[in-house]
Amino acid sequence: MKKFAWFIIVGLIAVISAPPVWSASINKIKISTINGNRCFIANGIPDHLIGVFPNRGNPNAISEQTLNGCVPMKPKKGTVSKPIKGIIGIAINGVPFRPSTAGFWDANARRGHSRKGNKNWSLEIFGAPGKLGLDFNNGHVGRAGLYHYHGIASSLTKTSGSSLVGFARDGFEIHYLPGEKKSGWKLKEGIRPRGGPPGVYDGLFNEDYEYVGGKNTLDRCNGGEILGIYAYFITDNYPFVPRCLYGKISSDFNRNQHR
Repeated sequence: MKKFAWFIIVGLIAVISAPPVWSASINKIKISTINGNRCFIANGIPDHLIGVFPNRGNPNAISEQTLNGCVPMKPKKGTVSKPIKGIIGIAINGVPFRPSTAGFWDANARRGHSRKGNKNWSLEIFGAPGKLGLDFNNGHVGRAGLYHYHGIASSLTKTSGSSLVGFARDGFEIHYLPGEKKSGWKLKEGIRPRGGPPGVYDGLFNEDYEYVGGKNTLDRCNGGEILGIYAYFITDNYPFVPRCLYGKISSDFNRNQHR
């Protein structure tokens, strides 16, 4: 028997330095249980106030999407992690987590990075000046109008009433417990190697960080246990949102379309 959970909440837009205004769209998400999978149908409109888009750091306008995807309800953890460049998972309000950027080091670009830059040095949004127009929910808008998170939106724990904030594309839960779960990633020391971006490792690029682990830290995919069950965690420090997954990764979310 299929079980359906509906969350329909009016979406709002908060205007920076101006009174908030109403969004023309509302948040819609449908979560169903089908053949051992947890399936999502969402329009990508958040259930909370957001910043003004377009803005100086982000030229894109938010628009409704068609987000369809299913993940296993009983995921299995593998031994080898798989890097993810696109959507890593979906929040409980139907907004995707997509931590990577499309920018790479480019010595010839005005901002020092571009889409056609050196693929060995990928831009880390929280190290970028201006943070590419991120709003106060650590979200912004992609070129196709998709609003997505690069970090935690504080309202998610209020929506769920717990530390659960979403589900990864391999089916494992995503939680936010900043006082308990710590990242095992650290900023490298010293100067970047010759042939790369000049200067010291300062967090501008993902390659400025290395996984060192340590006692009571999360694994390289920001994973760990909660109540004896493996899950991923969002942290207040790098990588903020997991950049890799250990389970079988659903390809559904790569086929999402703009309405």
